Amino acid sequence: MTMSAPTTSLTATAAASEPLVDAPATRSSALSRRLRTILGPLHPFVWLPLLVTLAVLGVVWERVAEAMPYLLPPLAEVGETLVDDAGYYVANAAITLGEALAGLGIGFAAAFVVAVLVSELPVVRRAILPLAVVLNVTPIVAIAPALVVAFGFGPLPKIVIAALICFFPILINTATGLRSVPSPVMQVYRTINASRVEILVHLRVPSALPYVFAALRIVFPLSIIGAVVAELSASGAMGGLGTVISVASSMNQLAVVYASILVLAILGILLLGIVVLIERRALRWHAASTT
Repeated sequence: MTMSAPTTSLTATAAASEPLVDAPATRSSALSRRLRTILGPLHPFVWLPLLVTLAVLGVVWERVAEAMPYLLPPLAEVGETLVDDAGYYVANAAITLGEALAGLGIGFAAAFVVAVLVSELPVVRRAILPLAVVLNVTPIVAIAPALVVAFGFGPLPKIVIAALICFFPILINTATGLRSVPSPVMQVYRTINASRVEILVHLRVPSALPYVFAALRIVFPLSIIGAVVAELSASGAMGGLGTVISVASSMNQLAVVYASILVLAILGILLLGIVVLIERRALRWHAASTT
């Protein structure tokens, strides 16, 4: 009995002293979390892995360029042609971007209308979806030359191909989103005798927004691919980065080819970033309006 009190006291003292030992580590981790919250994407830990990966890829690129100059140009040469002919790349990038966005707009409008019809009318679903699947599995590279022959060397075949390549992902995602309304919610609308148009506008379309933005994340880069494929098929006409790549490849100008590819990659990243920003704002508003 006489020994239990000192033992308990020593245990309590040791337990009380343990947080003092870990206090600096706790304060350091709290400070790191606070810095991450304040700096956000500017925090070095966010970009460090990507920067290390890019540095490693750059070293590998340079080694391959030194060993096989016919395969890859030096990065300095690619950067030099981008800087010296910046206006040339910007002008052709604007042509490709205009064709891609025009095709995306047409493909989105057509796919959205068809998705509404497919979700509302089972007969239309059975009539159109098989054709849409056939169109999706048909290689665009095989269609592009025929469209160039049919519509000429102007921007129209590029726009049509960009629209075709965007059509199927938007159709499938939008149709899935329109049919994703929970049954209890749908039952409530039917109980109050809501019309088909009211259910579509106030229930189905808002429920489909996440699916639509998921499709847009896919088709924005795909629209650029479609425009470039058409430009490659109609090389030498009306400009565009696809034409630049085709002409430079025939003249063995590897630096120009890879500079054009880099510009295309930057375009795709920028478009994807814009979609993500719009999605965050739209879905935040949608979530706030439905709560």
